[in-house]
Amino acid sequence: MKLLVCISKAPDTTSKIAFTDNNTKFDENGVQYIVNPYDEWYALVRALELVEAKGGTVTTITVGTSADDATIRKALAIGANDAVRIDTEAKDAYYVAKQIAEYAKDKGYDIVLTGKETINYNGAQIGGMIAELLDMPYVSLAEKLDVDGDTAKLERDVLGGTEVVEVKLPFALSAAKGMAEQRIPNMRGIMAARKKPLQVVPPVDVEPLTEVISYEMPPAKSACKYIDPDNMDELVELLHNEAKVI
Repeated sequence: MKLLVCISKAPDTTSKIAFTDNNTKFDENGVQYIVNPYDEWYALVRALELVEAKGGTVTTITVGTSADDATIRKALAIGANDAVRIDTEAKDAYYVAKQIAEYAKDKGYDIVLTGKETINYNGAQIGGMIAELLDMPYVSLAEKLDVDGDTAKLERDVLGGTEVVEVKLPFALSAAKGMAEQRIPNMRGIMAARKKPLQVVPPVDVEPLTEVISYEMPPAKSACKYIDPDNMDELVELLHNEAKVI
């Protein structure tokens, strides 16, 4: 099998978030980046498990600049065979999906895997867009994936139960929690990643469909109020008049 896994970077969840240029640009100064967990823990690791069981290759693809190379190398250290970086800044979901689809359209990939979303944007758009641009079937939020010959069986949660679907290769999917378990790269993998090929390709000319007008921080959390357990009337009054459902 020939598998393509879409990889993106995301700020570590402990990073301090700030904006510049009149709140129109994310301030990357001092931000520690990681591989987006849904891409790494579920999409990439399940792709590696399939190839280990059935043979084939796993290629990662990223839309980004040389600043993304460290996160790409981590994906290689976990076990991917090689990597592709489309040398441009990611502008919006459509822009990223179009860049990936243009690269992948004639490469013969059996499965294109993405995480269900990125933890910094939570858009959950790119997998479906790639599938549409490549004219592939698409299964979103998959939690299990098995392949038998040219047919894949997938499971995902639906309201009130579990949905089981079958799809012919090639197809695209987005991976959710349950697809695989996180792998920690070992020293051998880290050393091997330095020698694995990372192909840098130029972007195609694509106009993004959206632009950022401004960012804003969420409102600061208010102070906690502690109520004496014997004073239930005060608690009821506060719940009625001050508490907010968000």
